[in-house]
Amino acid sequence: MTVTRDATTHGGATLRVVVAEDGLLTREGITALIRRFGHEVVAAVGDADTLVDAVGAHRPDVVVTDVRMPPSFTDEGLQAALRLRRDDPDLPILVVSQYVEQTYAAELLESARPGTAGIGYLLKDRIGDIVEFVEALGRVAAGHTVVDPEVVRQLLSRRRDPLTRLSPREREVLALMAEGRSNAAIARALFVSEAAVAKHIGSLLAKLDIYPDGDDHRRVRAVLAYLRG
Repeated sequence: MTVTRDATTHGGATLRVVVAEDGLLTREGITALIRRFGHEVVAAVGDADTLVDAVGAHRPDVVVTDVRMPPSFTDEGLQAALRLRRDDPDLPILVVSQYVEQTYAAELLESARPGTAGIGYLLKDRIGDIVEFVEALGRVAAGHTVVDPEVVRQLLSRRRDPLTRLSPREREVLALMAEGRSNAAIARALFVSEAAVAKHIGSLLAKLDIYPDGDDHRRVRAVLAYLRG
């Protein structure tokens, strides 16, 4: 795949990034990809403890971390992300994983509150789309919430009762909202008008007892917080 974009894709700002991934080849691949777009990887580490130390030493603009890392290869990376987020709500974090750790994923995503930094959770298959991955990194660094559609689907499945109130179209809109998409982007994805999207959003928020809000970031946070069972 030929890539011609660089750091100007994200407003011309060069990001300082800490990468945490236990697999050497994957870690080197992510590092090379981020640098290819003009950003700086200030540390690339292979375990959760070193991740915490690296963040303290380098104070990066954004962290990219895997979920499963040594020693137990369960959820050390995500636990470290939660710890970092609690210590510094202004630290943007993008989690990349082969798995959806539902409980901790919901807790991490719920930390995306007004006035805090961006947060994201992508499955590793998403990295196959180079431009999309780097754009997601930039969006998280800029304060947005970015969620993989499969993560959304699994979080939705955790708490089905309130969702039975929604129509199939409203569920589609809800999933796209949780990905952080604008009304215009949702309209393009579903081949409907923006007015129709606005109507669906108003209806589903009312059905879920979530007040409408003009801020997409707060809207995503409200939806994700509600989905945590």
